[in-house]
Amino acid sequence: MPEAIRLAQSFIEALPHSRALGMTVEALGEGRADLSMPYDARLVGDPATGVIHGGAISALMDTASGAAVMCHASAPASTATLDLRIDYFRSATPGQRIVARAECYHVTRSVAFVRVTAWDEDAARPVAAATGAFTLERRAP
Repeated sequence: MPEAIRLAQSFIEALPHSRALGMTVEALGEGRADLSMPYDARLVGDPATGVIHGGAISALMDTASGAAVMCHASAPASTATLDLRIDYFRSATPGQRIVARAECYHVTRSVAFVRVTAWDEDAARPVAAATGAFTLERRAP
């Protein structure tokens, strides 16, 4: 496992919520992060269908977005979510892992802007997409 992914995974596992959801860092790049979450019956929002609750998907998308900000070339010291607007397109397929791919596409002095999309293993069309704004705390010179 590359060092950057190992460090990011250690950070994700240090967050009780992310650890409880089983989040895993799949890939990192400059301003990009892919995180996944396995199917877990404890996260089902509709017992009749076995569909994962949208809140679990939004948590995955939010965490992937924060990771993308932290991977940006501006090398922020920290970040926090200011706003995350999510559009759900369809239910995730029961039993399938979900992957969120986030991109930090614009940074100002104090705010980072992110786009993120969530997919299940039926990757023909996304489960959800979001745009967000995140604080950008810069490192002291």
